[in-house]
Amino acid sequence: MTGPQLLPRNQPDHFYRGGERLAAWRRGEPPAGPRQPEEWLASMTTMSGQAERGLSRLADGTFLRDAVGRDPVDWLGPAHVDACGPSTELLVKLLDPGQRLPVHLHPDRAFAARHLGLGHGKTEAWIILDADPGAGVRLGFAERQDRSTVRAWVDRNDSDALVRALRPIEVRPGDGVLVPAGVPHSIDAGVFLLELQEPTDLSILLETEDLPLDLRRDGHLGLGFDVALEALTLDPVDVSALVVRDRPRLLPVAADPYFRATRAGAERAGFAVVVVDSGAGRVVTSDGGTVIVRRGDVAVIPHCAGPWLLDGAVSAIVCRPPEPGAGEIGPARPREDPA
Repeated sequence: MTGPQLLPRNQPDHFYRGGERLAAWRRGEPPAGPRQPEEWLASMTTMSGQAERGLSRLADGTFLRDAVGRDPVDWLGPAHVDACGPSTELLVKLLDPGQRLPVHLHPDRAFAARHLGLGHGKTEAWIILDADPGAGVRLGFAERQDRSTVRAWVDRNDSDALVRALRPIEVRPGDGVLVPAGVPHSIDAGVFLLELQEPTDLSILLETEDLPLDLRRDGHLGLGFDVALEALTLDPVDVSALVVRDRPRLLPVAADPYFRATRAGAERAGFAVVVVDSGAGRVVTSDGGTVIVRRGDVAVIPHCAGPWLLDGAVSAIVCRPPEPGAGEIGPARPREDPA
């Protein structure tokens, strides 16, 4: 493997409905069932409790995880491997919810290390690709909450109270939203987005309206809610620092220690996931290699491909891991998260 390649679709079954817009955007067959609202891109992460589900395959059927494990320096570059080991430090997804996602949160690295023995939490960010009129997201509590009040809502599975307590944000294509670990959030049906996140599948659910889940069994990562709710941010967040729109940056500066997203142009060497959102053109590497791409394609580019550029009447989002050493947010070389 020395150059970029297109990734096959990887749209696993999930617990919530959706996926038709995603499948059409990827120019593929309709989803095999009503609960395929996510595509996991360049994933070396499995879904919680699964041995292989969620892992991405390369064009020849090899798991990306196995390919990177065999040649981490070629795939990730020596500086990245020195800092992080054979982990991409990144999971990219396309999300197409056909129903409101439940109010939930994700633990930070300190909580995950202390209670789960993992090297990553789950800070994430969204780049809005499309949104129905009036559809939006909810990010953090609108007012400071008492933990006992939230616990009472959880015990009653009080979806209405939890949704009302969050701050609504209407979104439009091009908006970028950072969701720090610990912040409760939800996404409306009709919002189609690209998500970058730390490489885990860790969610703490606060309610399960219209979902085939048992909140008391499935909501707390096996820790019980007494422990799980320690991960919850009770104070409102500064939305102005977490949402960018109509700016050259796709994501707020605070995302940089976790992941990066830029518009494709002339790019330097480094592991990258390229999501083509309009037009058609070519990925051209420094050695003259090319890959034809068009709207809906996703390409993965290893470090050993060298510098490259996106050529033609085409636009794409380049998703990358953090720069090695970009912020002390966890152990310098976190151990590999178990499947």
